Amino acid sequence: MNRLLSSLLFIVAFLPLAACQAEEPYKAGLQYEVLPEVVSTSDPSKVEVVEVFWYGCSHCFAFEPKIKAWLKEQADDVKFVGVPAVWHPSMRLHAKAYYTAKALKVFDKMNDVIFEAMNLKKQKLLNEAEIASLFVANGVSKERFSKVFNSGSIEMAVDLAEKKQARYRMQGTPELVVNGKFRISGRDAGGHSGMLKVASFLVEKERANLK
Repeated sequence: MNRLLSSLLFIVAFLPLAACQAEEPYKAGLQYEVLPEVVSTSDPSKVEVVEVFWYGCSHCFAFEPKIKAWLKEQADDVKFVGVPAVWHPSMRLHAKAYYTAKALKVFDKMNDVIFEAMNLKKQKLLNEAEIASLFVANGVSKERFSKVFNSGSIEMAVDLAEKKQARYRMQGTPELVVNGKFRISGRDAGGHSGMLKVASFLVEKERANLK
């Protein structure tokens, strides 16, 4: 009887551990990386999901409709933040275009316009004039665009993005960072769909810490 009781107690004690392991389909160091240093988020009351991207990246262009669909499924406690990648002078121009569209409140339109210009129309957008023409064609005056595009606040936003991507240990685009703690790449997660599955797992993991 004592042996039977001991066996039952062992099983009862083991069950929560087994259940916990079953709920962990993705592992740190395999499908995602734990950042050595937590990067502060814009709103500690929410779970932040950052996408590091570049308008000229064909993979980012293909990922765009997928992450938009994924975001529509997320609860209000998830906050999405785009961080344009900067590792070349021309990419700094594209990052400035991103923040300019935000500042001018035409982002919903211009985000797709810039992506399509670089990926479908094969425009390089290597100078301010080429970028300005896109905004002008979509209802923004050239003077208004130039004032914002060359403002100190836009330069500061790009500088911050550049610093953050270094702290995110970015290795390519697109990549996701959940709550400033976990970096997800397509290579590790198994492609775009895999990235979003891992992101959902980590969002749920971080959501528990908000309560």
